[in-house]
Amino acid sequence: MKIVIINYGAGNIQSIKFAIQRLGYEAILSNDVKEIQNADKVIFPGVGEASSAMSKLKASGLDKIIPELKQPVLGICLGMQLMCNSSEEGNTQGLGIFDTNVVKFSNKVKVPQIGWNQISNLKSDLFKGISEKEHIYLVHSFYAPLCNETIAESDYDLRYSAALQKENFYGTQFHPEKSSDVGARILKNFLEI
Repeated sequence: MKIVIINYGAGNIQSIKFAIQRLGYEAILSNDVKEIQNADKVIFPGVGEASSAMSKLKASGLDKIIPELKQPVLGICLGMQLMCNSSEEGNTQGLGIFDTNVVKFSNKVKVPQIGWNQISNLKSDLFKGISEKEHIYLVHSFYAPLCNETIAESDYDLRYSAALQKENFYGTQFHPEKSSDVGARILKNFLEI
């Protein structure tokens, strides 16, 4: 199986690569359009700021390629947020895969949310073998509100989308590569889709 992690300067690519190796698979890092298009599975990582990340995607033409991919694609953290219509962070136009707009948490809570939180209302093969209320690891100041494409929820100031899915596109606000055994199972489930 050919697994490609899109390499566009996002911060968490090595930890994702190591998490996949621990599952017994090899992943390659690439920003080559043909290599990404020919992959069996694509992982779209993200740590950083939305507008600068989107600028990097546009500079390499990946903003046009990602929404057209037909194989399973997993966006992680900022990767998931960039797959939405827009983000308040840097007033950024997204890829428009998920029909929701990313917004900032209110001033009532400390941002970013850093640490472990529970997921619930799990609705996808991505969560096969995962129990309700399992803990996952998050670092984020912006979130995708609940919408038709929500497949998992979390709670911080309000209920929000911990994961999204539309057709072959999946997104997790949390970091499966840093979420211990639960995250490893979620990555394994994605690779087996």
